[in-house]
Order: sequence, then structure tokens, then C-alpha cells
Amino acid sequence: MPFLGQDWRSPGQSWVKTEEGWKKTTSEEKNNNVQSAESEQCFNKENLLLSLSHDMAAKKRKKDLMNNNTKAPYFHREKWIYVHKGSTKERHGYCTLGEAFNRLDFCSAIKDTRRFNYVVRLLDLIAKSNLPSLSGVAQKNYLNILERVVQKVLDDQQNVRPIKELLQTLYASLCSLVQDIGKSILVGNINSWVYRMENILQWHQQLDNIQICRPTSTGMNLTDLPASLQLNIMHRLSDGRDLVCLGEVCPELGALTEDCLLWRRLCQYHFTDRQIRRRLIVSDKGHLDWKKMYFKLSRCYPLREQYGDTLHLCTHCHIVFWKDTNHPCTANNPESCTVSLSPQDFISLFHF
Repeated sequence: MPFLGQDWRSPGQSWVKTEEGWKKTTSEEKNNNVQSAESEQCFNKENLLLSLSHDMAAKKRKKDLMNNNTKAPYFHREKWIYVHKGSTKERHGYCTLGEAFNRLDFCSAIKDTRRFNYVVRLLDLIAKSNLPSLSGVAQKNYLNILERVVQKVLDDQQNVRPIKELLQTLYASLCSLVQDIGKSILVGNINSWVYRMENILQWHQQLDNIQICRPTSTGMNLTDLPASLQLNIMHRLSDGRDLVCLGEVCPELGALTEDCLLWRRLCQYHFTDRQIRRRLIVSDKGHLDWKKMYFKLSRCYPLREQYGDTLHLCTHCHIVFWKDTNHPCTANNPESCTVSLSPQDFISLFHF
């Protein structure tokens, strides 16, 4: 031990413990070591702050993606989602409707004409009864998708009527939910929902102000076609309200839309024989008035839903996916275990 007697070190020297053992250093070397240690500590602090800022930015980006708040569109690599009912050893937690909105890319689905009516019907069902059951993220995603739907209709000037009906349904539901502030079951501040209701009224006003201009084309139009072709086109319409609007264009089309066979096929397409027999209406001439029967039946029973593209469920893998996309199915015959999902079936799959 070096400290048995009088300190034999020269002035300014000291013992410093290192990895190799105790070493004798001078005051200058000690100051240099202290400065290097302080600079290293400052460098470490800067790296720590930089990493924290990166982590916060990453978390914010992830939160924005979950809330559909990013300016640039985000697309998941897989266009499907696994639906599991509860926690297992392999999977923790369960799937929510808000997560399904992001994974199945509903924001891009509304740009596809085959999926547009499907998404609108889904939003309408949620507005009628399932809006209070959504989580805060799902409610925010719902309104973001609705805003994009309205913007698409304003740009394309198509499908105006169903979107106006959707906005009316949503506004009526929100009015009943926020009329008692102390009993509001919506997630978030009540003032934010009042502001969203004002936006809904503004969107509805913008849809009312749409003025569809007559095309300037001098080519052939619908009235120039033979009556048989005009009736053939009318038979492809599945909504009686569209026929009524078409008949208001000119007297010639109005006479064709009164065709009895046309309304009879509409009734047989949307309703069963038993439902039709319960709502028979006879005209003054003793014949069945299929047009009046159609509108009476539509008030009593729901219309048959028809979509160009729907979501599908693989009963073997428990995966929800769009019809034109693939999923990693492990079944020998994937087509036999795939079922089409109506909007009601899709909502019932998820926990709220």
C-alpha cells in the first residue's frame, strides 16, 4: 500500500482508479480528463434528447395514422385484417372497428365506384344505432371518412341523394345524444360535437347548392334511343326513386316510367311473394297498381341491397378482406370457406 507514511507524491499529483488499475496523474491530466468526461456527458445528453424527440415524432406519426389525420395517404401492405374474439396465448386483445377502418383502407374504398355504396351503407347503419358504441378513435375515423365522402360527392356531383339522407340521419342521432349534456355518452368534449354538427349542416347546405349543368355535347342522348332500348336501361335501375326522377325529365320518358312490367319487376326483386301478397293495391281498372305497391312495400320492408364489391370473411382463417384482394388462407379450398359480408354482418364482427 503506498500510503503508509508521509505522502511521497510530488505537488499536483493524485491517484486515479482506471480499468487497468491505480495510476498517478498530474493536475493538468486530471483537468483534461474532467473536460473530456463533461463533453462526453453533454454529447450523451444531446443524443438522449435527440432520441426522445425522434420517439415522440414516431409516436405522433403512429397516432396520426390511427386517427386518419395524416396529410399524405397511408396504405397498409396487407389489405385484410384478422378478426379474433378475445385474448389467446398467441394473440393479445381483440380487433376494433377503428382498427378495421385503417387496415381495410375505407378512405381509398370510397374512390372505387364498386365499393362506394357499400361504405355509405355502412356509415348509415353506424349513424342510426351504433355511433355511441364506437371508441373515440373509431368515432374520429368515422367522421374523417364521412368528410371524404362528402368531398367526393361535391367534386363528382353524383350520389347526392343518399349522402344527404346519411347526413340527415347522422344529425338527428347526434341531436338526440347531445340534448342532455350531463347524460352525453359520446367520447370527447360536448363543444367539439356541437362544432361537428355545425359542419354536418354546412355539408348538407353545400349539397343543396349543387347545380348540375346540362352537358354541351351535341351527340346522341337517352331520348334519341328507341323506346325498347330506353325500357331496357330503365329495367337496370334498382331504385324506384331513380325512375321517378327520370320520368320528370321529359313527357316521353315519363310515359315509359309508368310501365306496369317495370314496377312489377322492381317489387319482385326487392320483396318476397309473401310480403307482396300482404300489401296488394288494386287500381280503378281492376289491375294491380305495382307502382303504389312498391312505395308502400318500401315503407314497410327494407330494400334488397346490391353492391358491386363487398367485404368477405374467410371462416377458416377468420380474416376479413375485399373480394378482389388475396389473403394468406391455409385451407385446401379457400373459395368454399369464403362468405360475403353485408354491412350489418361486418359491424357485428367487431367489439366496440
